[in-house]
Amino acid sequence: MRSAIVLVGGAARRAGGREKYFFTFRGKTFIDRLIDALEEAVDEIVVVARDPGQCERFGHIGNIRCIADVRQGLGPIGGLHAGALAVHGEYVFVAACDMPCINPGVVRLLFDTAVGCDAAIPSWNADMLEPLHAVYRRSALLDYLEEHESLSLRAMIWSLDTRYVPVEKIREIDPNLLTFTNINNLEDLESIDPAAGRDTDDLRGPC
Repeated sequence: MRSAIVLVGGAARRAGGREKYFFTFRGKTFIDRLIDALEEAVDEIVVVARDPGQCERFGHIGNIRCIADVRQGLGPIGGLHAGALAVHGEYVFVAACDMPCINPGVVRLLFDTAVGCDAAIPSWNADMLEPLHAVYRRSALLDYLEEHESLSLRAMIWSLDTRYVPVEKIREIDPNLLTFTNINNLEDLESIDPAAGRDTDDLRGPC
């Protein structure tokens, strides 16, 4: 069984208080596009929100479970912990909610690469990694997250038996690496569609 965790629990400060997962692109919200892509590659999807109230925002979406952080205020580490407790697969793909162009073929590649180790992490170079577009072994996540001191994803990755997947390998599936497209703030959104930040949440981009 292959699982996926989607982290949606941020406070949206970098997006001007607007919920990035409900920005739309080509008629679908970011979260809908992300879930559609993941359904081609995994058997279950768990959305991790910051609290039960935020979970209610996703009640209209079928074929997912939404859970709240068990330990709140820890950022992505807290979301990973809650998600790892909730999923059933031995390996789990982890994604941020602001990535509307995730490629199912890349997700499958990461799952295949992770077999026999603790993680498969896309790598641009030794210092530039994609920890929130990666596959982890569930048991390794739980072992680390039960007694960790650092909130750094990088520290977690370094503690695991990790395989780094060069982006050039990923280009064989996704030549323009659109799978890594993410929208962190309104400026990112407006750089793709200048009108988006003014009067619409519609993102027009290349993916």
